[in-house]
Amino acid sequence: MTPTKNKIYSPKALKALMLKWKSQGEKVVFTNGCFDILHLGHIDYLEKAKTLGSKLVVGLNDNPSVKRLKGEERPINDENARARMLAALAFVDGVTLFSEDTPKELITYLLPDILVKGSDYDLSNIVGADIVLANGGEVKTIDLVDGYSTTNLIQKLK
Repeated sequence: MTPTKNKIYSPKALKALMLKWKSQGEKVVFTNGCFDILHLGHIDYLEKAKTLGSKLVVGLNDNPSVKRLKGEERPINDENARARMLAALAFVDGVTLFSEDTPKELITYLLPDILVKGSDYDLSNIVGADIVLANGGEVKTIDLVDGYSTTNLIQKLK
């Protein structure tokens, strides 16, 4: 078994690994998010994303970007804890952090074969879709599990 910390990479190390995988005929799927409090919706989404290719990598918003996107009380779990939890999932092959508000720079750098977001996104507003498509890749959406979101969980706890 691979220790969870060994599935967390710098963008540079993940790029090298992705190039190796691609040279071996693997299809690399990329998705991103905050994944602040891991819940069934996340698990279902990531598991489905993995079935679209042979390797799944996750771009994870770092602490300051989560705070900018979600508000001063977030993240609940720090970036190290969130990265380790994602890395613990058998269907996640790699995790990397990014500090921008969107993953555009990371997607441009990594150039995955398949970019995935939830079905609450339309192709026209998926960040990085243009880059992946221009590079010969695909962009797909996945149906989400109704009723599961970190925001909803936090509201319930309050």
